[in-house]
Amino acid sequence: QGPPKMASLSNPNHTAPQDQRFLVLFDFDETIISENSDDAAVRLLPDQQLPAWLINSYREGQYHEFSAKILTYMADQGVTKESIQSAVEKIPPNPGLLDLFYYLQSHQHDFELVVVSDANTYFIETWLEHTGLRHLFRSIFTNPSYFDARGGLVLRPFHSHSCPRCPENMCKQAILREYLAAREQERGVGFQRVFYVGDGSNDVCPTQALGPQDTVFARRDYPMHRLLLEMQQSQSAKFKANMVPWVTGDDIMDCLEKMVKER
Repeated sequence: QGPPKMASLSNPNHTAPQDQRFLVLFDFDETIISENSDDAAVRLLPDQQLPAWLINSYREGQYHEFSAKILTYMADQGVTKESIQSAVEKIPPNPGLLDLFYYLQSHQHDFELVVVSDANTYFIETWLEHTGLRHLFRSIFTNPSYFDARGGLVLRPFHSHSCPRCPENMCKQAILREYLAAREQERGVGFQRVFYVGDGSNDVCPTQALGPQDTVFARRDYPMHRLLLEMQQSQSAKFKANMVPWVTGDDIMDCLEKMVKER
């Protein structure tokens, strides 16, 4: 089985109407789930940790390549697809995130949901299917992955881009801009508001595409939050959206409920 033909996985079972007012984009690692999914996989190794030579091979801004090396090493150590699946399925969601998704499910006529993540298709699809949430998401934008003939999980880059701020394999702002343009063309109307939920430094770039009517949910005291605070304090013209720090999904839900009531 080769890599998927499309890096973005559309959901054929997504039956929500086409006139949702709001778009909500979610990161995956440490946003929807409580940890980095790579860490959950690494605990499957005989020593439950990576060797020093592999850890020391990491280079700033090259996390995608590092993840690919981790997956290759795991295959070399005999870690099976079944054990990876089980480990990914056991990762808990962040506190309150399931309540948030139940709320969004009950308001599907208002919200369109998308995942934008530097993880990979197998981890995200496996987790969402296991938790019964896959049907909520219209699209998943992440790095393609597939199991090769020897049973190892192979990772591919999502796309190439020209953004100087982002890792070579993914610029989330480019993904967001392309998605908004494509959906406006399909729907005949843009979204009233866009919400972005994240935690990491690579979640900062897409926020630069948002306007004053939009809201960024940055996980409190995580890199995204700290970097956006610095931009706000420097009064950077690049950041125009509202920022709401979050600790649990309830913080996000409270804000979205207010938006829905502002008919």
